[in-house]
Amino acid sequence: MPTRRRALLILAALASTAVLSISLALIVGSMRIPFTEVAATLLGGGDGVSTEVVRGLRLPRALTGFACGGLLALAGALLQILLRNPLADPYVLGISGGAGIGALLAIVLGFGVAAVNGLAFAGALAAMLIVFGLAQGDGGWTHSRLLLTGVIVAAASGALVTLMLTIAPDDRLRGMLFWLMGDLSQSGDPQIALGLLGAALLIALPFARELNLLARGVDLAQALGVAVNPLRRGVYFVASLATAAAVTHAGSIGFVGLVVPHLVRLAAGNDQRLLLPACVLAGGSLLVIADTLARTLLAPQQLPVGVLTALIGAPVFLFLLARAAPRGD
Repeated sequence: MPTRRRALLILAALASTAVLSISLALIVGSMRIPFTEVAATLLGGGDGVSTEVVRGLRLPRALTGFACGGLLALAGALLQILLRNPLADPYVLGISGGAGIGALLAIVLGFGVAAVNGLAFAGALAAMLIVFGLAQGDGGWTHSRLLLTGVIVAAASGALVTLMLTIAPDDRLRGMLFWLMGDLSQSGDPQIALGLLGAALLIALPFARELNLLARGVDLAQALGVAVNPLRRGVYFVASLATAAAVTHAGSIGFVGLVVPHLVRLAAGNDQRLLLPACVLAGGSLLVIADTLARTLLAPQQLPVGVLTALIGAPVFLFLLARAAPRGD
């Protein structure tokens, strides 16, 4: 089968999965709405209750979940190339910790959702700049120095988050814990998250060839004319901003950025021209499905979506590790 045809089939299958996952999210819930009623509502018909539930609650939540899942998967794929580490994920550089400090501070102070999102994004950007600045050192940064700096900043952020949870009023602990475990129940207009996802992918895709070479080694990339240092800085900032945007809208959601790139590589190979858009579609679909399960398994009670992604992602990743482990005689 020609490579181009195979790539188109993979993207078409993943796009269909994304549409099905969003459709399922619109149908399933504590109030089940038939597909025909959902379709009529999306086309401008339907009764008042269906319109409020589908267009006012479920559709914005599903689209925000898709955007955040796509951002996390894209960031994970980029960071695994940048750090040349298969265990790299969007939270390894401390960005989630910085966002957590900003968001929990806003919750403790009793601010609204807009302020929580704003301070979370500010905290994520601050953590990104701190990690990048400290990783520079005297001789410029390397991927190992960047990784170690990110781990230290993440640990320090975790300590501050724990301190804030300890001193927070009891009536705000539940909201803080839900944010830390991932929560899409407060998602609003998805246009910003979808716009950021489209922008991140459009920025990364033109450099797919250079990323393919970088994944095979710095020396080879330099020998073939790749400007390695500017490329690595660009990858770091795109991945960091994508992570910051996802964490701001959905809280800390683990395993999406770690597991999805590995699964996509198994199906699509390691060509970044196909891998990056495939990761966006697969990551978005996974988070929408996980969020649908989170709000329906124990309905009307809702679970943090991060719990579901961990329950799904941990066994899958252990299976991938076992499958890739070398076998003795």
